[in-house]
Amino acid sequence: MSTDPLTPYGNRPMVTPIVNAVNYEYGSFDVLRQITDGQIDGYTYHRDDNPTVREVERQLAPMEGAEDAVVCTTGMAACTMVFLTYLSAGDHLILFHDIYGANYKVSLILERMGVQIAWLDADESGGIAAHLRPNTKMIFCETPSNPLCKVVDVAALRAAANTVSAMLVVDNTFATPYHQRPLTLGAHLVVHSATKALGGHNDLMAGVIAGSKEDYNKLWFTRQAIGTTLDAYSASLLERGLKTFDLRAEKMSANAQAMAEFLARHPKIPRICYPGLDSDPGHKIARKQMTGGFGGVLAFDVGQDQEHAKTFINGLNRIIHAVSLGATESLICIPFLTTMLYLPPERRTSFGVKTNTVRLSAGIDKTELLIEDLEQALKKV
Repeated sequence: MSTDPLTPYGNRPMVTPIVNAVNYEYGSFDVLRQITDGQIDGYTYHRDDNPTVREVERQLAPMEGAEDAVVCTTGMAACTMVFLTYLSAGDHLILFHDIYGANYKVSLILERMGVQIAWLDADESGGIAAHLRPNTKMIFCETPSNPLCKVVDVAALRAAANTVSAMLVVDNTFATPYHQRPLTLGAHLVVHSATKALGGHNDLMAGVIAGSKEDYNKLWFTRQAIGTTLDAYSASLLERGLKTFDLRAEKMSANAQAMAEFLARHPKIPRICYPGLDSDPGHKIARKQMTGGFGGVLAFDVGQDQEHAKTFINGLNRIIHAVSLGATESLICIPFLTTMLYLPPERRTSFGVKTNTVRLSAGIDKTELLIEDLEQALKKV
């Protein structure tokens, strides 16, 4: 019988075994030395690494065109690991308001540690050169952004970053690697909340960082030090999600496009944000750097105030009122009341979000059923 934990029966099982072991027996002191010196593949302790997790990392890396990938406990753990790995006191970090709101809390911690931070609107990305400093070490963006689906030109940002030798990090959660590969556009690193479309079933939390082998080694050191290694069971769920990822991503994008086109014509929707629409300000750039569609998330304003948005959401039957995105189910929420609670009230609307803005994540439902649900709920507004 094989001693390899991934091939315990001598030939490879169709599903990667869930290795729940926290620690491992050493065959000899020489084997221990070879493992700890990195001369041979092996495992010592779960905080260091896990064979189930490592197998999923090997599957994720090529999806982003990366040499390797690090999987950790959550999407925010992935972002935090990037900041802790590459930033030091006195460094300057550029963040965009149009990133996941929890990064605001992390920014407060970074500032306490001596990192200087500038916040920009994604609409200002074309003029980022004016905000660069000699000590700018990192530009961190999300495209399409959360929640307004603003599009940032990754190649242009990389060109700007190069002028001060800064690192460009792109959160690719909204686009997913099905529609966009930021590394090929010039990003140094890509991060994901794998809780979303990569996992896709509302039953796991995980984060991913993809990049070079050198970056993997640096990020592995941080993960091992702070203890953010994913558990084996969640890694197994993530691997299961990857098996249907392409099918789900394609359907979610098609559903989002259809709903966006319907809503763009509706008189009770004064604004819609989706890069797949010709009228969207980011459409031209999105067509240049995205393929196979424009992602499964859209945002739009309902009526004239928040009560209109609440009435609309309460009237939905199929689309579910819940946070998160990228799931098999279609999910909707009011960002001002949910995903943006991490931000002070005055900051929640400073970059275009309104109190009646809703974010809709398309699932894999039949398209016509989603349109019907939107139509009947809007009649109640």
